Amino acid sequence: MLRQPLVVVMGNVDSGKTKTLDTIRRTAVVESEPGAITQMISSSSISLKTIQKICGDLLKNKQIEIPGLVFIDTPGHAAFSNMRKRGGNLADLAVLVIDINEGIKPQTEECITILKTYKTPFVIALNKIDLVNGWRKVESKFMLEMISKQTPQIQTLIETKLYEIVGKLYNLGIQADRFDRVDDYTKTIAIVPCSAKDGEGVPELLMVLIGLALKYLEENLQLNSNAAAKGTVLEVKEEQGLGTSLDVIIYEGKIRVNDPIIIGGLNEPIVTKVKGLFLPDEKNKYSPVKEVIAAAGVKVNAVGIKDVVAGMPIFVINNDEKELREKIQEEVEEVVMETDGEGIVVKADSLGSLEAVVGMLKQKQIPLKKASVGMITKKDIVAAQASVDPLNKIILCFNVNPGDIKEVKIISHNVIYQLIEDLEKWRDEETKKEEQKELLGLIRPAKIKFLKGCTFRQNNPCVIGVEIISGTLRPDIDLIKNNGDVVGHIKTIEYEKESVKEAERGIQVALSIPGVTAGRQIHEEDIFYVDMNENNFKKLKEFKKFLTNDEVNILKELAEIKRRANNLWGV
Repeated sequence: MLRQPLVVVMGNVDSGKTKTLDTIRRTAVVESEPGAITQMISSSSISLKTIQKICGDLLKNKQIEIPGLVFIDTPGHAAFSNMRKRGGNLADLAVLVIDINEGIKPQTEECITILKTYKTPFVIALNKIDLVNGWRKVESKFMLEMISKQTPQIQTLIETKLYEIVGKLYNLGIQADRFDRVDDYTKTIAIVPCSAKDGEGVPELLMVLIGLALKYLEENLQLNSNAAAKGTVLEVKEEQGLGTSLDVIIYEGKIRVNDPIIIGGLNEPIVTKVKGLFLPDEKNKYSPVKEVIAAAGVKVNAVGIKDVVAGMPIFVINNDEKELREKIQEEVEEVVMETDGEGIVVKADSLGSLEAVVGMLKQKQIPLKKASVGMITKKDIVAAQASVDPLNKIILCFNVNPGDIKEVKIISHNVIYQLIEDLEKWRDEETKKEEQKELLGLIRPAKIKFLKGCTFRQNNPCVIGVEIISGTLRPDIDLIKNNGDVVGHIKTIEYEKESVKEAERGIQVALSIPGVTAGRQIHEEDIFYVDMNENNFKKLKEFKKFLTNDEVNILKELAEIKRRANNLWGV
């Protein structure tokens, strides 16, 4: 016997994912007989009979063993992340909604990354086809027929938009094509053009989901309705008349009133007993039920569940409490962690969200010191401050209000990709600041020319007029000739009889150089270079991106001069 697959709807914030979910449900209600669609906590179960009626000829003569599909009602990748189980994700299938007119957004890319991480089979709903400029509404039940009845120009426009998205998906490592052109669903993602607003494309979308379920999931969907239930906490809520209750997705087995249950905790598992199970009726009022069988969403009422957080595993105990206790806490510790090493501190609102953030940070090879669920604590601040590397002195918050914390840098966002982007931007800026600080302490390159007729004083000190050929000249540095001979030390630089701290390319200035005699050691029209030691030279090469092209060229010339005496200088 097979259970229904769990399907989650994901997509960019304006792509129409909520509307897509609503349209699938509404279509099912319109087409179903009484009782063929069941409203559950955080999910809606649509029976196979209803799906077959919606799809009509698309599923004709197809042998289908799954009893239907369960759609998770909370769309978005945050809910997807919360629907976690050890080693993967609770969702068996996903619908990724992309706006045909807007294309792939950064949040869409984030959804794809999460789907790839969890290896979740998915179909793309290419939404808002009705908003393609020039689209005409035509009478037909199926999308391909509607497209074929558009003008040739509109058909070409739709194809162009579709293949622009196919190209961008290919760059993200996803091979995709329109669903009717897909030969092998194991290699190519199906794209279904649709309109969530009008319900067009819903039959094709359901058909592809059923096809994916049969192709990929038969083994995963085996149901033992008498087994002890396994599930995940999707949300923790305060309900009037119920107190604290858990919205739970049961993905395996059966849960009954009075069953002993164990729930993952931040410090240790919580063991309690099911006081009540509730499902909404047609008027969305909660009605008690005695038992629930997977796959299903249910509201669970129990004692001592105030500290439970979303994303935690929940199991019915069946004479195996010790084993479950170890297993469940191992699962939590895979995500919640604390080390003595270097790294950043991460906070999230749920275990699933934390797992998603941690996963993306590891992909970016950003080190982690501490990852935990809930509000920022004093220990989190101390942990962040204790990092040696300034780039790690930070707390990253996903869906958590950081409050008014001044002691340490905080970056907060409720969209994962934006959070990671903000972190990378901050780290880049801090790195540049540190490099700029280091650069300030280095001697910068410059090349100058002793001007003809500009010997103002021969010695004690020697004062001469020069022009900056390239680079920036500063006082208190040494000069050498282009043959490597030492010139002397610049004591001061004067421009228009005023002492200056620097002079740039093209400027003519007077230099005071003690210990040298003009006309003896140096001569008019000589070329001089700012001298530097080998370590200074190597450091400048490290910070090459901060140097001008002029400065880079001077360094090359200086290296040639120095290597006449030591061919490995600066290497």
